[in-house]
Amino acid sequence: MNTNWGFCGVFLTLENVLLPEEKLSPTPSMVDGLSAETEQDLRILGCEFIQTSGILLKLPQVAMATGQVLFQRFFYCKSFVNHNMDVVAMACINLATKIEEAPRRLRDVINVFHHMKQIRQKRLLTPLILDENYVRLKNEVIRAERRLLKELGFCVHVQHPHKLIMMYCKLLNQDGNTKLVQKAW
Repeated sequence: MNTNWGFCGVFLTLENVLLPEEKLSPTPSMVDGLSAETEQDLRILGCEFIQTSGILLKLPQVAMATGQVLFQRFFYCKSFVNHNMDVVAMACINLATKIEEAPRRLRDVINVFHHMKQIRQKRLLTPLILDENYVRLKNEVIRAERRLLKELGFCVHVQHPHKLIMMYCKLLNQDGNTKLVQKAW
């Protein structure tokens, strides 16, 4: 392989698929003054948003897991202080639907997050009005998706361990063991 190409910026091998130690601590959020506990809570909350939205959008579990991985990767590069977590979570689930070939309309993703926000705030459930605020939010999500792709160097393929576990279950004739298969996910 010729590695002298001036335009090559991303080189993936089995040795560099995991985050290097210096990216893990301190994270960009910690550098911006966010405590480790608060950052951990935001990471968990963002993944819960992605999981819940995926269920409401009737996505396959692999799409939700991909969205959560993208969310985690993004916030190891960028700070929670400088980026709206809700918008990034919407961008992650939207991009994950495309990656895992289970596409949903961006309007549906925004509607689901609007619905979840109303439930969290114990408000009366009302439909999202398609006004200038909706258009602004839609454009923010599109920009966040582009920023996500840029930050991750367009390397958005996610190899989930669940598929490997499922393969081993089949190999051991345990694919009918629903308890074991459920534990894998």
